[in-house]
Amino acid sequence: MEEWNTVPELVRWSAARYADTEAVVEGRTRITYAELGERVERAAAACLASGVETGDRVAVWAPNSLDWIVASLGAVTAGAVLVPLNTRFKGTEAADVLRRSGARLLFVTGTFLGTSYVASLRRAAGAGVPDGPGPLPGLPALRQVVVLSEDAPPDFRTWKEFLTAGEAVSAAEAESRAAELAGDSLSDIIYTSGTTGRPKGAAITHEQTLRAYAIWSDLAGLRVGDRYLIINPFFHTFGYKAGVIASVMRGATMIPQPVFNVDTALANIAAERVSVLPGPPTLHQSLLDHPARDTHDLSALRLVVTGAAVVPLRLVERLRGELGVQTVLTAYGLSEASGIVTMCRRGDDPAVIASTSGRAIPDTEIRVADPTGEPVRPGEAGEVLVRGFNVMRGYYDDPAATAEVISCDGWLRTGDVGVLDPSGNLRITDRIKDMFIVGGFNAYPAEIEQLLGVHPDVREVAVIGVPDPRLGEVAKAFVVRRPGSPLTSDDLIAWARREMANYKVPRTVEFVSGLPRNASGKVVKGVLRGRE
Repeated sequence: MEEWNTVPELVRWSAARYADTEAVVEGRTRITYAELGERVERAAAACLASGVETGDRVAVWAPNSLDWIVASLGAVTAGAVLVPLNTRFKGTEAADVLRRSGARLLFVTGTFLGTSYVASLRRAAGAGVPDGPGPLPGLPALRQVVVLSEDAPPDFRTWKEFLTAGEAVSAAEAESRAAELAGDSLSDIIYTSGTTGRPKGAAITHEQTLRAYAIWSDLAGLRVGDRYLIINPFFHTFGYKAGVIASVMRGATMIPQPVFNVDTALANIAAERVSVLPGPPTLHQSLLDHPARDTHDLSALRLVVTGAAVVPLRLVERLRGELGVQTVLTAYGLSEASGIVTMCRRGDDPAVIASTSGRAIPDTEIRVADPTGEPVRPGEAGEVLVRGFNVMRGYYDDPAATAEVISCDGWLRTGDVGVLDPSGNLRITDRIKDMFIVGGFNAYPAEIEQLLGVHPDVREVAVIGVPDPRLGEVAKAFVVRRPGSPLTSDDLIAWARREMANYKVPRTVEFVSGLPRNASGKVVKGVLRGRE
């Protein structure tokens, strides 16, 4: 750790240490760590030329790609605080995070999965509001939008134009800016929805990020020469930090895949001799069950790290037995704890790996507590509390929400219910926050309810997670229609697909005459779950 205290120091160190090692493979493009370092420095200079100051928030709304890596590391090297945006967001959702983070610069993809992100953002933040100083009147703090493409609409800039502007900035000036940063400077703000449905930004420092993912790399056994297929989205800590940051630390080759497609993944694993493949259990299950699996050479795979859902013991056994994966590990984390809380160790029994999320990472503590905060005995369920260097500095610009989850003595309330075994292994059993996981993505009922409640024919709504054989869990909505409304379940689902990220969209809608409530007026979701 002594070689680097900040992300820009890490990038420069890796460019020298792993200079000739392949850093990123994207289609026919192959660059070394020395070349990646040069590209990041160029992007940092362009950020300076665009007026980015130390501590400014810079957002990225794009799928996994080489440009995402370069733009993000470049922004952080220029002293900015990175704000990754979920690629599944609709324009309204993205605009909300941009507005509340006060982002000054945005890197955005062109068209992705048939959707123009630029057009979506324009609709959400560029019409019907007074003219602001930037390209999107509804986002007055946002001074510049850079499209990661060869084309850009008026008032926006292309990636090439942006980089060209940076040529006027000297290397010394860019180095001076990076030198202003310290380990306790903020490096990123990861927005994650809470029970109120209002996304909150977990603020994390450089030191927290580097320390956490040096530990992750040690526990996983990531090493120079590994070839890492990064399917986990970069907007999430699992993709950005356990993917990009960890790879840069260890000199692993990054192979970003923008969308999970099992055929593409199999082709990449075989063609690129992929050795490292973290991801949710659904990803690995899809690979194992693919009818053409045996036609691909997957023999280079040696490391799988999974989590975000229950991991069947059979999955661990199949990864080891059928694919010959030497190391299969499970982990648990949340954005508010730098993305990592517990992790299994190499050599753990397969039953431990499948039934638990491992033990607390070094230099941190976990506690399973009753409602008063007092620890419960091993084997008893309670709320999972975390304390240590990995706990966020707080929710960005939201001290009240921060005070709700971090105690005066530093314990973070995760909102998850878990059980510790006598060896300290954690098993997550439920979620106080009612969160459920759709194919690896966290879905929050309150947020979905808030979005569905905007529909003019919806009077009341409650959402729960229900089992799904492919995605693990999906949303089901119980809806009270407004009197006389002809709204059908198909109508509401189709509307929801236009208004929210796909993983949030209810797969089924049940119309009810009223929602079950307790004496204080709160919806009793246990009654709704009991109907399933």
